[in-house]
Amino acid sequence: MDREKLVKDLLFHIRLGEDSSIEFKAITYDGDRPKDPNRDKMAHEIAAFANGQGGRIILGVIDRTREVVGIDDEKVAKTEEWIVNISQNSIVPPVRIDTHLVQLPNQQGDLKTVICVDISRSISVHQSAGRYYQRVGSTKQEMKPEVLARLFQQRSQARLIRFDESLVPGTALSNVDKTLKQRFLKSDTSEREQLFKLHLTARDDYDEGLSVCGVLLLTSDPTQWLNNAYVQCVFYSGTERDAQDQLDAQDYSGPVDQQINGAVDFVKRNLRVAAKKELGRIDIPQYDLGAVFEAVVNAIAHRDYSMTGRRIRLHMFADRLELFSPGQLSNSLTIDGLMENTVTRNEALVNLLSRYYQAREEAGRQALIERRGEGVPKIINRSRELSGVEPTYRMVDDSELLLTIYAASKDIHTD
Repeated sequence: MDREKLVKDLLFHIRLGEDSSIEFKAITYDGDRPKDPNRDKMAHEIAAFANGQGGRIILGVIDRTREVVGIDDEKVAKTEEWIVNISQNSIVPPVRIDTHLVQLPNQQGDLKTVICVDISRSISVHQSAGRYYQRVGSTKQEMKPEVLARLFQQRSQARLIRFDESLVPGTALSNVDKTLKQRFLKSDTSEREQLFKLHLTARDDYDEGLSVCGVLLLTSDPTQWLNNAYVQCVFYSGTERDAQDQLDAQDYSGPVDQQINGAVDFVKRNLRVAAKKELGRIDIPQYDLGAVFEAVVNAIAHRDYSMTGRRIRLHMFADRLELFSPGQLSNSLTIDGLMENTVTRNEALVNLLSRYYQAREEAGRQALIERRGEGVPKIINRSRELSGVEPTYRMVDDSELLLTIYAASKDIHTD
């Protein structure tokens, strides 16, 4: 964000006063921790903006007098941590906020630090302290039952549309990376309509911008809008998660095809290759990279992107590889049915990855995704042939699918 423009916008709003899109809050403290307004009041303000058209809260400005009192420098970090914590832990579901530290002049011309909190219009309905609020003019009001029912009905339309096709608030067509969109475009139709028909963009009564699928494929860093849309890779020398045993770590947060390649390259970089000397050297890698590729593709293509606070985790150990993918199994799919059935959670994403993206050499095919349901059998069969141990799938806390692939070694490998 342009800092100079932000300062001008804030001074403009302070001069005019609160309205349906902006709220001022002066903070009082108990020691270095915010005391007033309390957590529930702040949660109500944030949820009310998210339930409406979005808005902005400026911490460090008195609402009635519009006086800039600021936040003492030694309290800024705690105050920012406090407001972020409220947005994530005092509202259901959590609300994404963006915070900016800005210095504004007070009435005497002295610069004071304020915290600008931006809240986007949400595709969900948010509850705070057991209540539902909306923004009406310059105040928040608890929603009447009929208003709440109508809002749930409106926002549930995003559930009728697949989540990966829904509009991501705060995005615009200008966020599209020019180099990433070329593979989708033909010369005989307008670019705008092509992207819309492919579900890379979306529209509602108020806005037009990128869909979840569009953010994942057409932006250089999807985490700007989808905080946890990345892959965390960690390599441990031992068999437990111990920071002292960590040998390599990398987060991959680019477009999802780059996330796939980055994660597979991470495994390729860190896997060990043993050797047997029977009638010549026989190399035995710990993992079949074709199986790893299938596993990473499945995790990224089928994860639940609506879940907050969860990212894909690929952790390598001395004896195994663990891959966590956020979300329950789609629809009626069960662990036992993974070998025989395939159910797609993100239809638009899977469709585009299968049509417009090429697979790595290790996959043994052209398209990045095949839609014949052969991915899981390939993961299980290839890994079992290499290590002698069958990979396992299990649900963790009903919120993550964990795939464990066991490492091969020359001691357990059989020809």
